[in-house]
Parts: sequence; structure tokens; C-alpha cells
Amino acid sequence: MSAGPITETVTLSQARDLIRCLSHEQSVLLLSPPGVGKSDVVRQAAEAEGLECKSLLGTQIAPEDVSGVPRIIGERSVFCPPRVLLPENAGKFCLFLDELPACAPDVQKAFYSLLLERRIGEYQLPPGTWVVAAGNRAEDKALVRTISSALVNRVLILNVRIDVAEWLAWATANKVRDDVLKFIEANPDALLRPVPDKATPFSTPRAWASLGRALDLVGERGKLTGPLVRALAVGRVSEDDARRFAATWLGNPAESHTLDEKLNWSLAELELSVRATNCLESEGICTVRELVVRTEDELMEVRNFGETTLREVKAKLALHGLGLGMRL
Repeated sequence: MSAGPITETVTLSQARDLIRCLSHEQSVLLLSPPGVGKSDVVRQAAEAEGLECKSLLGTQIAPEDVSGVPRIIGERSVFCPPRVLLPENAGKFCLFLDELPACAPDVQKAFYSLLLERRIGEYQLPPGTWVVAAGNRAEDKALVRTISSALVNRVLILNVRIDVAEWLAWATANKVRDDVLKFIEANPDALLRPVPDKATPFSTPRAWASLGRALDLVGERGKLTGPLVRALAVGRVSEDDARRFAATWLGNPAESHTLDEKLNWSLAELELSVRATNCLESEGICTVRELVVRTEDELMEVRNFGETTLREVKAKLALHGLGLGMRL
């Protein structure tokens, strides 16, 4: 028996292919954290099929924007849908409902017949028209309302995940800066961080691409310096990622890795001499974590460990912002 719900995910490229396969008959809802690229992938899919993509933003629409407003024709009132939902040329198109989970309940209700039957009141969308929606999840701390079960039952939900290799290929094709690409290659977890509890910048694919463009713009004016790189990074991605990116950009090993990463290094990664390494390993000290908790006096008691070796160890640790006698 399953211990809990199983959530299957798809990459952005898989989502794009599924949209092209399904959306002429079935309404699709893409769910993911902010900044992943859902909107872009919908537009890419529509462009590949030669369809114009028309968007409605869930946070900025009212029920009448979907159902239309009444008009008296003869002795009857008829609801006239807005032009974005029923264009005058009657040709098929892609209708993109962005931020659908953020819609108010009465707006969600207005979408029911549109999502299931491609119908707005008595009007049918042109045959072959796509209906694709996207939004964030409740755990993403975005503006998300409860999606009614009636709405959920009218869409095919695709949970989108980020694939680092896929993003790197996209970023290369779209000329994102090499220093950003190299940082993500070396730190793949930095591509997408959890949404923070407070409103501060955090790392997403969109944020990294935007940071790369900001660095390009400042660099074109010849104004790019180390402090400005750090300021721009802190203003766009998670603080720890920003600090590490700026340190990498400056070639500063003291800040290019997290403390936990450095503590888990082997002695070889400190680039100590063979003599120092042998002395420490003879005492059972094989990692940086085991080394930094020792005091100078304790190391001086190690066999064949002299003042020269102590100075070497302290200097190597200092390069990475570490020291002896640390309390972990």
C-alpha cells in the first residue's frame, strides 16, 4: 500500500510536447514554483504550431471578463464574450490562462464550461483552439487560492520540474553569460531554491537569466566591478548563492563554497604538503571537519608536527575562511 500521494513530474520540454499533443482537445494546467518558465513554454508550443497566443492573467480578471457582458438583441439579453476569448476572425488560437490558481472562486467558476467544453455561454471557441493554464502551488508561498474540485476535474494537471541540463542548453542557446552557466554547472542546486518565508530575492531559472542580462548591461558600459557584481547578485538570487557567485567571479576561494561543503573536504582539497598530510592522517585526521576542531596545542603534540607545519596548516585554512579550534 502506498505511504502517500505520488506526484509525477515532467520537464519543461516534456510539458511543451504534451501541450502540442493534447491541448486541441483537453485543457492542460501546468503547476510549478515561480520563475521556472511555464509561460515561455506555452508560447513556444503555440508558436511551433503556428498559433497566436492570447493571455488572460488570473489576478487581473473578473467573471464578466470570461462570461462577457449582456447585450439586448431583439427582446432577449445575450452575453457577448470579450474579443480575446472569441476573436472576430474565428480562427483557432492558443488561450493561455496565466495564474489560474490565483483566480477568485467566482472567476474559477466562470471558467468551467470554457475548460471542459470550450464554450462561453452559447458560443463555442473555434475548432482546434487550445486552452492552457498555468500557476504556482500552495507551498510556493505565492498568491494561490484553493482550486475547486470541479475545476481540477476539468483539466489535466502537469507538475513541472526543473532539469538542469535542459536549462543549461536553453541558456546557452539564448546567450546567457558564461560565468552564470559555469556557476550553475558547478552548483546545480542553486538553479532553483525554495521560496523563502519573507519577501526576499531567491534563486530561480528566471532570476539567473535576469542576473546574467543585468551583468551584460552594466558590463557594456564598462562599469562592472566585484562589489557591483555582488550587489546585483544579492538583488536577484538567494543571498548565499549571490555571495558564492560573486566570490567565484572574483576568484576568492574563501567564499566560493558553503561552510558545510568546506568542512566535508578531504585534506587533499586543502592542498597541504605531503608531510603535513601524513602527520595529520597518522593522528586519524582525514577531513577538514576533523582538523578545525583541534587546537594549536593539540596539533603540536602530533608526532613530527612542528612550527613550520602548523603555520602551513593555518595558512591553508585561512585561505578558505577557516581556523583551528572552531566549535561546530
